[in-house]
Amino acid sequence: MRIAAAVLQVFFLVLLLTYIGCEPAKVDIKSPTRIDKTTDAQGYSGYAPAKVDIMPLTDFILASETKGSPKLRIYIGLLDSFNCQMKSPGVFRFELYEWVSLSAEPKGRRIILWPDIDLTDAAKNNQYWRDFLRAYEFNLDFEPKAQQNYILQATFLSPAGRRLSSDFNLKSPK
Repeated sequence: MRIAAAVLQVFFLVLLLTYIGCEPAKVDIKSPTRIDKTTDAQGYSGYAPAKVDIMPLTDFILASETKGSPKLRIYIGLLDSFNCQMKSPGVFRFELYEWVSLSAEPKGRRIILWPDIDLTDAAKNNQYWRDFLRAYEFNLDFEPKAQQNYILQATFLSPAGRRLSSDFNLKSPK
């Protein structure tokens, strides 16, 4: 009796699948080769860098902590329009300014402008990329003055000509 019921269930299942079909509904999806350039630019623009994020791990490394000169260790995240961290070719520029207290414009005199770091080459881009952080790491030579506040400005220049910038307040170690 149980075997007959199981056979009957399998029969109805096969009949049902045959009637409705096993294949998913066919949807007309345009392949990338058939998308015109205006649709392509609009469709993928959300996946381009839209914002520079200087991460809070950014800090000074004193000479006593390293075997060499003191450095400013910078962690940079690039965010797309969906606020997801991403990797992208481009040029990074870093500037350090004095922080002016009690001012409408706290960015004072520029102290240093480091040479641009060109990461349009994939191999060089990978040297600076830290996958576990989903961010770039830069170590720039700089010796901070004791008890001094700074403003770090990071600028990202994309190959498409877009310029993204962000500021970050830093306090030197005591």
